[in-house]
Amino acid sequence: MPNSTTASPALECRKVLKLLGDKTVLASLDVTVHRGEVVSLVGASGSGKTTLLRSIAGLIAPDDGEIELMGDLVWSKRRKVPAEDRHIGMVFQDYALWPHMTIVQNLRFGLEAQHMKADEINRRVDHALEVTRLGPMKDRRPSQLSGGQQQRVAIARCLAARPRLLLLDEPLSNLDAALRDDLRAEMVRLIRAEGITAIYVTHDQAEAMAVSDRLAVMDRGTIAQFASPQEIYEAPANAFVAKFLGGFSLLSGRAEGDGFVTGGGAMRLRYGSHRISGDAVLVVRPEDGRPGDSHPENRLRGEVIDSAYQGRCWRLMLKVASDVVRLDWPTHVNPGSAIEFSLPPDRCTVLQAGA
Repeated sequence: MPNSTTASPALECRKVLKLLGDKTVLASLDVTVHRGEVVSLVGASGSGKTTLLRSIAGLIAPDDGEIELMGDLVWSKRRKVPAEDRHIGMVFQDYALWPHMTIVQNLRFGLEAQHMKADEINRRVDHALEVTRLGPMKDRRPSQLSGGQQQRVAIARCLAARPRLLLLDEPLSNLDAALRDDLRAEMVRLIRAEGITAIYVTHDQAEAMAVSDRLAVMDRGTIAQFASPQEIYEAPANAFVAKFLGGFSLLSGRAEGDGFVTGGGAMRLRYGSHRISGDAVLVVRPEDGRPGDSHPENRLRGEVIDSAYQGRCWRLMLKVASDVVRLDWPTHVNPGSAIEFSLPPDRCTVLQAGA
């Protein structure tokens, strides 16, 4: 993670509250983003991530709390800095380019509106074109560009403005899968190279894991967990976070002492996470499945209900007790077959059910 020892964070949200009628959209959130850090906001539709992003940008006003940018208070009940004075760059999923302007004109427009000197505008535009590799296309209009190229223009425009904070709202969702992966890598390279602090909103957990120093998993206006991608993957804070990370499976049962008992008491496993008791779920990561005799103390049985080739492995869908478990397996297994597999105790995470 970037150095966080500077005098003030890049962004600090304190007790930010947003109501919509009788619905709480943001429930007194506290968020701190360090300078040079890339933070992703992930969550289902309605979780509050876009509302938080737009509150930071100044596009909507919270009902309470404070928002501080680079040590400057930009929103509170006493002080409200307009969006155009916050020096924040924003990249939308629909590019938001002027269709009648060339790439160069799109990049220059905002800088000229600030009455910046011509030499400084030229330096900034030339730099943005160079790092985004758009120089050869600078005289084209948006209609002459592919979707990926248009999004690069939107990013270049933000780079030219040199924002204090870059906000990205589902910036790659309109692109096909292969182009999305390529542009994501290029975009992250640019952000890192320029030392930009960025907040990235996405529905795609894999995308968030790939771009972020830390990610905030949001649930109904609250932050369920705010940590590095590895921390969240290895140690989800609760059952909601584990369920939201789409590759995981959850086995229902009970935690008793140092063991987890599947529904109906048919199978008992040892686990390595902190001890709890009562109704619980066992988190199963697809890659953690082993042959049945690898960890005989943690052996499970299941019936294959589906088997799909994934290139490096077969993704099995298993009926285990009353639940369905995803498992990466080295060989094909016909649906309807029963198999035994085991889980290493130190890879077994048990969480309180419904937490």
